[in-house]
Amino acid sequence: MTDLAVTVNGLKFKNPFVIGSGPPGTNANVINKAFAEGWGGVVAKTISLEADKVTNVAPRYARMRAEGSKEVFGWENIELISDRPFETWLDEFKAIKDAHPEGILIASIMEEYRRDAWIEIVERCQNVGVDAFELNFSCPHGLPERKMGMAMGENPDIVAEVSGWAMEAATIPVWAKMTPNVTHIVDPGRAALAAGCHGLAAINTILSVMGVDLKTLRPMPTVEGYAVPGGYSCKAVRPIALRMVMELARMQTEDFPETTISGIGGIETGEDAAQFILLGAHTVQVCTGVMIHGYGMVKDMCEQLAAFMDQHEFASIDDFRGASLPYFSTHADLVRRQAEAKAAAKARREGMVEKDTEWEGDKFVEQSDRLVSND
Repeated sequence: MTDLAVTVNGLKFKNPFVIGSGPPGTNANVINKAFAEGWGGVVAKTISLEADKVTNVAPRYARMRAEGSKEVFGWENIELISDRPFETWLDEFKAIKDAHPEGILIASIMEEYRRDAWIEIVERCQNVGVDAFELNFSCPHGLPERKMGMAMGENPDIVAEVSGWAMEAATIPVWAKMTPNVTHIVDPGRAALAAGCHGLAAINTILSVMGVDLKTLRPMPTVEGYAVPGGYSCKAVRPIALRMVMELARMQTEDFPETTISGIGGIETGEDAAQFILLGAHTVQVCTGVMIHGYGMVKDMCEQLAAFMDQHEFASIDDFRGASLPYFSTHADLVRRQAEAKAAAKARREGMVEKDTEWEGDKFVEQSDRLVSND
């Protein structure tokens, strides 16, 4: 019987589907809704110690659709981390765990480049019962002037240092969330794992400009006539996310085999999730998809993933996690393999009669022999 449950860093998820950090995990009300609908885990919207420094604007989203279609395949946001008081979050974390003790609740945390701030936020969050942490080294917009988010995550040395601060205080699993806005995502990923993080989450959104309004000549989303680059998500980013998860997984399985990966990027179906798991992910996160389809989508995703597993006779997630990784190689290797395949095919063809005019009287028996499929 198909079993969707997974154990990740000692945490037991009833299925691998996790709400990604963002609006779908923005307060206790919606997080409780997610658990009630059947999500295996929730990463709450990123919090910091000083919420009064966070001010959102509106509009802050932009969507991309195929011409003449309502289907959304690209989504940009310029939304900041949570603007709700830290103390409120502590109260809600405790209440959520009281209501859903079986649900895995992960606190996404982000702080300035100060050891004491990271130590404090870790200690105070884990004291109210959250199950794990996700270190936000990846938000691409909003607070770079405070050296937060991507401003940290693009520098492997800072990732290693801040991860070390978090690990000093953490007594529960810690994941580092990676930014895709770097040349080589493996570099900060390796730094986080070497500093002691139990896992990686990848990817966050891709820094983007959704477009320019050709009537007003203003970039979008437009706020009082102006804009900033934002984070691009939805199904259009999935191929990029798959590539980066694959790269991290190859590094992780070789150098840090006890660590884990949570795959993120354009996941909307069970088949999407299966691809990330085949490339090494232990869990998968969905954020933009929930904003488009609602919390109930998890039921369909579970059914679709289970159907994929049944088709291939996989009894558990572990049975196929990383199964596609060995099939990545180099271009030179592909050339060699194709040459060998062509040579083998040619050898099989040589001596075989393909047309009636090729039969020869003195070789008739030999030619007949070569056309026999088996003895």
